[in-house]
Amino acid sequence: MKVKGFTLIELVVGMLVIGIAIVMLTSMLFPQADRAAYTLHKVRSAELAHAVLNEIWGKRFDENTDANGGAPACGSGLAGSSACSATLGPDSGESRHDFDDIDDYAGVSGLTINSNMLDSTQTYLSQYPGYQLSVSASYPNGLADRNTKLIQVDVTTPSGEVITYHALRSNY
Repeated sequence: MKVKGFTLIELVVGMLVIGIAIVMLTSMLFPQADRAAYTLHKVRSAELAHAVLNEIWGKRFDENTDANGGAPACGSGLAGSSACSATLGPDSGESRHDFDDIDDYAGVSGLTINSNMLDSTQTYLSQYPGYQLSVSASYPNGLADRNTKLIQVDVTTPSGEVITYHALRSNY
């Protein structure tokens, strides 16, 4: 009669192989979950910044630029053109939905992420929970050259990382 079973050596070798497999899983595979969340935060921050930049990009260049495009661009030096505004920031009493030019976003920190998205019933907060947003606009070359504005959007992810996005807008 032949007895079938495992020897002590076979059991030890089997436990050793399982131990090595568990070590490899915990050191290589499981940390990938953290990296996947990190990548997701970056993608979501890019989506949020893109949504806000699209809103800003749809505005006219300057308060002194004709909204209908009939007059020459401000600061162009052409007959009938006016000088571009020297002060950046929202006009007095303006809320975000009243912003009519890109420099109205200058100095706006924590752009009401709890307010509705432009022309939507959804809020930024409901679509991007845990994210924070800050927007600014400036003249990159100082007041001497008012024909270019730099828009900066800082998005803070739920993990606390601040990702900065820039866009340049020229006066045309």
